[in-house]
Amino acid sequence: MIITTATAVDREAAWLRTSGDGLPALLAVDGGPWDVVQAYMSRTPGQRKRQLYVVRERVEQPRTSVGRMMATHHFKLKIIWPMSSGDGNAEASQRAFDAALDVVLQRVAGFLGDKTHGGRFLSAAENPPRVTIDYEPVEQALQQQAGAFFATVSYACDDPEIVG
Repeated sequence: MIITTATAVDREAAWLRTSGDGLPALLAVDGGPWDVVQAYMSRTPGQRKRQLYVVRERVEQPRTSVGRMMATHHFKLKIIWPMSSGDGNAEASQRAFDAALDVVLQRVAGFLGDKTHGGRFLSAAENPPRVTIDYEPVEQALQQQAGAFFATVSYACDDPEIVG
């Protein structure tokens, strides 16, 4: 895939869908907790599916020196986790949600010593060096008939420098 600012969301979604590389898989078909892992949010998200959408909050492209620029993509993973209706145990659903988000954190962190997300970026979650999870109030999900928990995972990825 060509590295441009236009392909960044697809490149990151491809990394999150990767399996069999020694990091935890995210997609349920590969043994992970998520039914959907895709670039860009659907107009009508699926019902009762565990969903993770890669979207971008902003792109910064500062000049790093005369004639050189480096794009930084600020990603947000939009997370939808439906409450389990099988046993009616809200606590178990919340624990499963936390466990699923932990797997996302492990994949975003990547391999020890390689923060390129498989060569898709110059660095991922290194500039700034943090990943943030913001949870929507749990009370909202508990009060809804067909409730779901929501969270947003935020981090940045840097592209290689370009001459321009």
